Amino acid sequence: MSAIQAPAPETDRWGALLRAARLVGGHRGQLTLSIVLGAGAILAAVSLLAVAGVLISKAALRPEILTLTIFTVAVRALAIARALLRYGERLVSHDLAFRVLADLRVRFFQRLIPLVPEGLRGIRSGDALSRFIGDVDTLQDLYLRALGPPLIGILAIALLAAAVAIVLPAGALVLVAGLLIAGLLLPALAARAGRRSGLREAPARAQLSAELVELVGGAAELAVYGRERQWAERIETADAKLAASERPGAWISGLTSGAGVAIGGAAMIAVAAIGAAATADGQLDGVLLAGIVFLTIGAFEAVVGLPDAAQRLTACAQAAARLERVTAAAIPVSDPPAPAPVPLGGALRLEAVSVHFEGRQQPALRGLSATLAPGQRIALVGASGAGKTTLASCAVRFLDPSSGSVTLGGTDIRELSQDALRSAVRLVSQDAYLFTTTVAQNVRLAAPEASDEQIVAALARAGLGQWIESLPVGIETLVGEEGAEVSGGQRGRIALARGFVAPSQVLILDEPTANLDRAGARELLCAIGSERSDRRAMLVITHTVEGLEEFDEIIVLDGGEVVERGSWGELIAAAGAFARLAAAA
Repeated sequence: MSAIQAPAPETDRWGALLRAARLVGGHRGQLTLSIVLGAGAILAAVSLLAVAGVLISKAALRPEILTLTIFTVAVRALAIARALLRYGERLVSHDLAFRVLADLRVRFFQRLIPLVPEGLRGIRSGDALSRFIGDVDTLQDLYLRALGPPLIGILAIALLAAAVAIVLPAGALVLVAGLLIAGLLLPALAARAGRRSGLREAPARAQLSAELVELVGGAAELAVYGRERQWAERIETADAKLAASERPGAWISGLTSGAGVAIGGAAMIAVAAIGAAATADGQLDGVLLAGIVFLTIGAFEAVVGLPDAAQRLTACAQAAARLERVTAAAIPVSDPPAPAPVPLGGALRLEAVSVHFEGRQQPALRGLSATLAPGQRIALVGASGAGKTTLASCAVRFLDPSSGSVTLGGTDIRELSQDALRSAVRLVSQDAYLFTTTVAQNVRLAAPEASDEQIVAALARAGLGQWIESLPVGIETLVGEEGAEVSGGQRGRIALARGFVAPSQVLILDEPTANLDRAGARELLCAIGSERSDRRAMLVITHTVEGLEEFDEIIVLDGGEVVERGSWGELIAAAGAFARLAAAA
C-alpha cells in the first residue's frame, strides 16, 4: 500500500484556507443575512428563558392573572420567533454553503480538464475522486461552522452583556468572562489538540477512497485469482487508519463540550450568587433574579459550537491545500491567445521530437521525425515503454515536446486551439472508455450527426459487421457499465469504429489489436493497411508486426529512438530489429 501523502506546509494550508474562505465574497448578502438570523435566534432563545424565569418568579407571588398576560404573550412570541429565526438561519447558511461548494466543484473540475491526461501524474484516480468529493465536502465546515458562528457569537455576546450590565453590572462581568473562556480559550485548545488528527484525516480518507476505487474496478480479477482476502485487508487497514485519525478528534470534541457545560454551570452559579447578594441588599428586584440566571444559561448557546469549529479548521485547511495542489499544478499545454485556423489537407510532421519527463533520466522520445501525409498508412512498432504512446500524446498535444516541433499543414500545432487540433487529429486510445448506453451512442460520440447507416458501416469496417447483424436489436444493443456486456476485443473494435466515423484529417490508433487474438489482429491490420478509400493519414501504434505488409512505412522504436524504418519488404530484407520481431511473432 502506498504511503499516505505528507501534510502540506503550514503556510500552504492556512493560505489555502484563507483563499477558500474568500469564495464567500460573491455571497456576502447571504452571509450577512445568516449572521443576523443566527444572532436573532440566539437572542430570542435567551430572551425566552429570561422572560420565562421572570414569569415563574412573578407567578410565585400570586398576582392578578392579568398582570402575567404580557409575560405569557412574550413567551409564546419568543418561542415562535426562535423557531422561525433558527429555521431561517439554517436555510440561508446551508444554501450559502452549498452554493459555494458547487462553485468550488465547478472550479476544480474546470481546472482538471486541461490537466488530463498528462498533468495528473502521481495522483491516483481514487485520490482525485476523494479531493473532488471528500475534500470539498470537508470545506462545508468552513462555511457552516467557522465563518458565521463566530460572528454570530460576537454579536449576541455584545448585546447580552449590555442587557445584563444594565440590571446587574457585576453579573455582566462574570458572564462575559465565562463566554470569553468558552468562546476563545476552549476553541484555541481544541484547535491545538486536534491539529494532528486534522492533518491526517484528509490523506487517510483519500487513501481509503483510492483503495476502494481499485477494489471495485478490479473486483473480477481479484475474484479470479483468489485475492479478495488480501484486498479486503488493505481496505480494513485503510479504514483503520481513517478511524484512528478521527478518534482523537472525537475525544477532543467530547472533552471541550463537557468543559463548555462546566464553564456555563460555573458562570450560572456565580451570577446567581451575585444576584442573590444584590437582591438581599435591595439593589436588584427579586423577580428579575431568575431571569438573569436563566439568561446566563442560555447565553452559552452562542459559543457552544466554537470549539468544534476550531477543531475542524485544521481538517478544512488540509482539504483546501489538497485541492490547491491540483488546481495549482502546471497545465501541460495551453491555447495561444489568438489561435490560427486549422490548415486543410496538409501533412502531420514530427521533426526531431524529444520528450523528457521530470524525474526520469532517459528521455521518452529522442529526436524522432516522421511525416503522415494524406492517404498514408504508417505503423509505429516497438516493445512496451518504447515511446509509442508518448508520440501519440505529442501529436494530439496532450503534452508538448521538450525539443523539436509538430506541425499540421505547415502550422505549428502550438498555434492551434486544442479542441480544433483534436478534431483534425483524432486519437483512439487503447483504453478508450465505453459509456453505459447503446453501441450506436458509443460510436456516435465522435460524430453526433452520424446516421445509423454510417455507424453500421464503421462497425463493419472495424470487423464487427457479422456480430451486429446477429444481435436482436443491432446497434441499439446496450454495452453495459464500462462495456461489461461486450468482450475486450469488441470493446476495442467499437472504439475503433468511433474513430472511423469521426471527421478528421489524421487518425491515430493506439494499440487497436490489444485485445484481439493473433488471427483477428492480423486481419484488422491488413484491412487498415489495404483499405484506401479513406483518404485520411493513419498512424497505427502496435506491438503486433503481422499484417503490416500493406503499410507505406513501418517505424521501429526502441528506448524512445528510431532504430529502423521502411516498408515491410525493406525491413525484412535488412534482417534487423523488425525482422527479428517478425520471426518471433
